Amino acid sequence: MTTPEPVPAGARPRAGDAEPGEPLREGRWRDAAAVLSYVLLACWVTARLWSRPGAALRDNRTDQWQFEWMMAHGARVVTEFAYPFASNRMNVPDGVNLMANTSVLSISLPMTPVTVLFGPHWSFLIFLTAGLAATGTAWYFFLSRVVTRSRGPAWLGAAFCAFAPAMVSHANGHPNIVSQFVVPLIAWRTLRLAEPGRWLRNGVLLGLLIVWQAFINLEILLMTAIGLAVVVGALALRRPSRRRDARPFLAGLGVAALLSGALLAYPLHVQLFGPGSYHGLSRLIRGYRTDLAAFVGYSRESLAGDARSAAPLAKNATEENAFFGWPLVVLVVALVWWLRRSAVVLGLAALGLLFAVLSLGREVQLNGRETGVPAPWAVLEGLPLLHSVVPTRWSLALGPIIGVFLALSAEQARRLAVRHPAARSQIRFVGVTVLLMALLPLLPTPLPTTRPDPVPAFVTSGAWRPYVAGGRSVVTLPLPDNTYPDPLRWSARTRLEMPLARGYFLYPDTRPRAPEPEVALFGAPFRRTSTLLGRIARTGAVPPITPQDRAAAVDDLRYWRAGVVVLGPHRHAGALGTAMTELTGIRPTWAGGVWVWDVRPLTD
Repeated sequence: MTTPEPVPAGARPRAGDAEPGEPLREGRWRDAAAVLSYVLLACWVTARLWSRPGAALRDNRTDQWQFEWMMAHGARVVTEFAYPFASNRMNVPDGVNLMANTSVLSISLPMTPVTVLFGPHWSFLIFLTAGLAATGTAWYFFLSRVVTRSRGPAWLGAAFCAFAPAMVSHANGHPNIVSQFVVPLIAWRTLRLAEPGRWLRNGVLLGLLIVWQAFINLEILLMTAIGLAVVVGALALRRPSRRRDARPFLAGLGVAALLSGALLAYPLHVQLFGPGSYHGLSRLIRGYRTDLAAFVGYSRESLAGDARSAAPLAKNATEENAFFGWPLVVLVVALVWWLRRSAVVLGLAALGLLFAVLSLGREVQLNGRETGVPAPWAVLEGLPLLHSVVPTRWSLALGPIIGVFLALSAEQARRLAVRHPAARSQIRFVGVTVLLMALLPLLPTPLPTTRPDPVPAFVTSGAWRPYVAGGRSVVTLPLPDNTYPDPLRWSARTRLEMPLARGYFLYPDTRPRAPEPEVALFGAPFRRTSTLLGRIARTGAVPPITPQDRAAAVDDLRYWRAGVVVLGPHRHAGALGTAMTELTGIRPTWAGGVWVWDVRPLTD
């Protein structure tokens, strides 16, 4: 029995070609139907956001507000020619290194018209929905034109690549993770490098795709590079007689490396060495790992899952990586055995096993409990590049690998049915039954939403503008961070014209006695006043305010170049307001739905 391999470059069908024996027009209609199905699936996942204008993701408003802020930044780059790789509109006066954060310039820049006309909330929602649909579409065309010659198997594999449980989980606020539509394009162009006489064109196209993906998400680009290295190596071992392809392949690869390196040299320099750059993630973030039981569990966004069973197996609802369920795990093992004569399948199986092991983190965890068993990541996490990878996300790469297995196996079953027409109905019945048992429990459910507090009229009316004249900032109570991101949404609504003190972003730990100097923190290093206000925001208790606290508050307000302090809706608003009045000696006024402290007399 032979197993399918990726179609050689010379025999690969063109984008509009039909399958053998299929009318060209019918093939194009099937392509259109496949694309429409991915759009509908993406709209199903985000349905509650579309049907409830102004709704927010219940399980991760923090990252949603951050990405809305990033979409507004992209529009500002286009309309005001702002510097793209850093911004002084958050974390005044130090600013934010956006290359060291998720700036998504590949998306925010071309979506400027949407952001300007309709606002960053709608550009975020389109980004999220279109990212899912485009990922399925790109994988469909790659699988149907390169991996198989059948649209049905390609549709199945691509649907899993785009809507696997981990992908739907990351749709809770991580549009840069779910927008993987460039990945199959990179794979496609990489395999095309071996075409004779086209090394320059193919190399340029691949280099541009690499740059495009780099400005969406670098973690996904790293995983793609590792995966393609394995696939290309497996193909080289499988076809040693085609060594003549090595010269154009290497020439094209060199062109791609030189072009992408030249275009990314300055942005990467800013990311790694510019102001606000950091060196690795904190030990807390590096502790995000995939629980061993998560591989056979069901995520809360799957038909068979729920929050109670999924919560102990992941850090939060957005990082529910893996979660394939026992039936699919068993099926994948069986498929690898069935297709074991394919060097590509064996290479991808080994790669998937490696990614799964790396995702376990420093120590294996089972059902939320430490096992004491060390994992290989403990040795690798300190290496350059790897020290900025969240370990659990290695298991994200299993989705496309399984998607390829599903496409190849469905194609193989189709060939069996053609060769054995007498058993065709039995083959189809067994195949459909097995797939339903493995995949039906994984069907995605719509993302849960909530209705956030409206943006205060003080912000939308522009009443804050007089307070920020002369380079001053707005200080919010509490100051924005990963637990209180609302001010980022306020600033995004003003197209970042309202500058914020502090914020939610990754920033190096520059404290004199930092336990891990220069690693990334969620926000700027704490100051005395921000620490005090953060404690009050968590507990609702106001400690005795000392003269040292008052002096520190004035110093911090001057450091932040504060023009105004604003207190919006908060469960501990009373305590926060009392503390600020005691710290500054200034009584607030009520304006536009917020309490306002004019602190310009203190900071001038």
